Amino acid sequence: MHYSSPISNKNPEVNNRQLLIIIALFIGLIISIILGLFVLINQIVNVIPVRVEQKIGALITEEFKQKSNSSSTQIQLNKIVDNLENLLPDENVSKRDYQVLYIPEDTVNALAIPGDTIIIYEGLLKEVKSQNELVMILSHEIGHFANRDHLRSLGNILLLRIVINSLFGGVEILQSGADIANILAHAQYSQSQESKADEFGLNLLNKYYGHVAGATDFFDRLSEENKQQKITDFLATHPHPEKRVKHLEKLIKKNNYSLGKKQDLFFKIQE
Repeated sequence: MHYSSPISNKNPEVNNRQLLIIIALFIGLIISIILGLFVLINQIVNVIPVRVEQKIGALITEEFKQKSNSSSTQIQLNKIVDNLENLLPDENVSKRDYQVLYIPEDTVNALAIPGDTIIIYEGLLKEVKSQNELVMILSHEIGHFANRDHLRSLGNILLLRIVINSLFGGVEILQSGADIANILAHAQYSQSQESKADEFGLNLLNKYYGHVAGATDFFDRLSEENKQQKITDFLATHPHPEKRVKHLEKLIKKNNYSLGKKQDLFFKIQE
């Protein structure tokens, strides 16, 4: 006599479609959490005290100081920045002490790092043809400080490393000062961040001279095809110069800024 159990399995087997939906929902949840953390970090950056930022910067700037050259070039660069500081709103200079470190390397780049420090490479200075261009570049970097882009970049990098380490392992979360300095030197700001820093720089350039002559010259030259090999470092960390020139030209027209006379560089670059 055939025996059948009165207890039947009323839970249907999970089919492939249901399994895929569960996996998709789980992945979506993880992505949402990660994106939420990035948003949170970018909001927290706005309330980090300047003194805390400077302590973070102290761990990083030492690596750049070892490469820097305290020549007359660095002194002149700091004089320009000091003059620009006098034109800044109080909220952009309160408790800050901007400084420029000049590094005698062929890299065509400039960057802002935590600790009120602007890095200028010799390769970039050799591309500059007027004092106006130099003031625009330095003003742009101060704009990154005003918008705290440098802290956002560092926070996003560290969070990304935490995520990768949590998912896959094998990635160091806390780096040495040298490693963090290298990361920041190759970090890329978003198009929006660069545009805002350009706008800040343009407004500060106008305050400095009373006009905006030379505001787009540096980027105009970088967009020339015969210079591509010389600006690979700059292009790796900045949006394409042509887009920046068009954006700046629109801002100049919108604000009715005048184009005055450009000034030659008043110092010679010393290696």
